[in-house]
Amino acid sequence: MNLLNQTLNSFSIQISNNSEAGVSFNPDIFEANLVNLLILGGGLFYLLSGALSESLSERQQKIVGAIQESEERLQEATTRLTESETQLAQAQMVIESIGKDAEVTAKQVKSTILNDGKTEIERLTVAAKSQIGTIEARVRKQISEYVVALALKRITMQLEGKLTSSLQQQIIDRNISKLAE
Repeated sequence: MNLLNQTLNSFSIQISNNSEAGVSFNPDIFEANLVNLLILGGGLFYLLSGALSESLSERQQKIVGAIQESEERLQEATTRLTESETQLAQAQMVIESIGKDAEVTAKQVKSTILNDGKTEIERLTVAAKSQIGTIEARVRKQISEYVVALALKRITMQLEGKLTSSLQQQIIDRNISKLAE
């Protein structure tokens, strides 16, 4: 590259020197430096073509490298996308499984609560019936005691007025005979 810059600089200096003197057409090939110019052009072509092709080759290699790197990134991105899609599918299956398990658990809990409620209702019903039976027995006992007390009171009132000693003796004898049996 350095050589090219030097050549171009010297060429521009020569052109500027020639333009000061005036540019004119010279039909003499050797005097006009046509051969030198052709040699210079050929040399420039030879030198520049190598540098240019080298520069283009380097540029091409950089572009090819960038394309390859982009393709590798694309492959990596595609792989990560595939992995992510797989993970998403697995996560959706897990979510569905959890949802189904939740439904089953909810049904079981509901069934358990209903069964427990029925059992509790039955227990309370049995306890209430038992309490009612106990209260009924107490009431019957109280009523029978009251009836007995009233009957005794009535009999006592009747007997006080009509009870003679012979009648008292018969009642005592009858009760003694009943006790003997």
